[in-house]
Amino acid sequence: MGQDVAKVKKILRQQIRAAMDELTDQEKAWSDGELVQRFLEHPKLAEAKTVLLYYGVGREVATAGLIQTLLDQGKRVCLPKCLPEFQMEARAVTSLEELEPDAYGIPAPKDGCPAVAREELDLILVPGLCFDSRGSRLGQGAGYYDRYLEDYEGITIGLCREDFFQVNLPREPLDAWVRFVLTEEGQVWPMTQPID
Repeated sequence: MGQDVAKVKKILRQQIRAAMDELTDQEKAWSDGELVQRFLEHPKLAEAKTVLLYYGVGREVATAGLIQTLLDQGKRVCLPKCLPEFQMEARAVTSLEELEPDAYGIPAPKDGCPAVAREELDLILVPGLCFDSRGSRLGQGAGYYDRYLEDYEGITIGLCREDFFQVNLPREPLDAWVRFVLTEEGQVWPMTQPID
């Protein structure tokens, strides 16, 4: 059963990546702008003091501008740093100058940036190729966030392009989910737990 789900997810990833490659620069820029605005307007973000963002690259929502915006709002901003064994940790940054490309070519905090305990994070912006109506996500496949979010009790938000929003993604037991999914149209739903 698990292998079947993994196969389906692999095929779905390929399909969504291919569809995302069809987006024009203008379509992506409009979508990114709307999604970032929805996130900035979210009441849970207003309440959060310490936030873990991701640095969107390639097909992902461009989130680099959020880093400075939230720093300017006086929030403690963290970004993920990948560790061995597909683990990750949050590192606080005070400017974009404190980032350098990691092994995946993604801007990540330099070694001198202080680590922040997961329990100190009020809100995590979770990346994903797409999300569904239960808050399930389809990630890139390495499982960094699935491991990191296990037992995390803070607020999690996913940004999902409306065109790629799914009704029901295939799920595996350790797959992470988010509490809020935002599309260009607004918030799709809030819920407390996905129902398998």
